Order: sequence, then structure tokens, then C-alpha cells
Amino acid sequence: MNILFFMKPKGEVSYLYDDFSMRQGLEKLERSGYTAIPVINRRGEYEGTITEGDFLWALKNKFSLDLKQAEEVPLETVKRRTRVEPISINANMEDLVSKAMNQNFVPVIDDKGIFIGIVTRKDIIEFCYKAYTKIE
Repeated sequence: MNILFFMKPKGEVSYLYDDFSMRQGLEKLERSGYTAIPVINRRGEYEGTITEGDFLWALKNKFSLDLKQAEEVPLETVKRRTRVEPISINANMEDLVSKAMNQNFVPVIDDKGIFIGIVTRKDIIEFCYKAYTKIE
């Protein structure tokens, strides 16, 4: 099965640019309602994923929780505790499921490393559940 079947395209996904300030990133993360969000550069290449915890620890460790100072800090300088690995658009389902077991979502990139969307673990589980209930 093609992973495109599961993918939410970039236009439907919340993401941040790596040159956003921490404050911009926090505000967009809050509006999205998610706890983690992909980060891309201005060329569209996937740079990683940033979490609420990454923001919290950066604010605590660098700025004594002073949000005003965070206006001057680019996201690319915020240390990330975990690496959320992307998957190629050409990957197989086994690779997708393997990544989704350890991540809430799997970023999808094209052959040039350009971020094109995500696959959520929820969508994979929902597909598997529907397939399982059809068997019974």
C-alpha cells in the first residue's frame, strides 16, 4: 500500500519555519493545539520536530522563563531532546509503521528532502482497526 493514502498534505498541516522566533513558535504551537510540530527551513526542507517540552526547557534554562526575551531567539537555536525522523515518499508500509510506533506522527519528505506532509499514528491505527474488524 502506498503511504500517500495516509498522508496529510503540507497545506493541511501546522508547521514552523526554523527562522521563526521562539515566541512565534510558541504562539503557533498553542494555536495548533498539538504538543509537537514539524520545523522546516525556507527552502521547505524538513529540519526536525519541536515539542512543548523543548520550548519549556529552553525558556527555563536560557531565560528564567522570561517570554519577552524569547522574541529574539530563532527556533533553529532551540535544542531538541528527541529526533523525529522523516520518511521518504517512496518508503514502504513496514518502514512507516515502524517509525509510527515511536512517534505520534511521521513527517514525509520527497526525494529532495522537501517536507510534503505527515502521517499520523492515529490514521494508521484507524486503518488497521477497520481492516481487523472486517476480518472478524
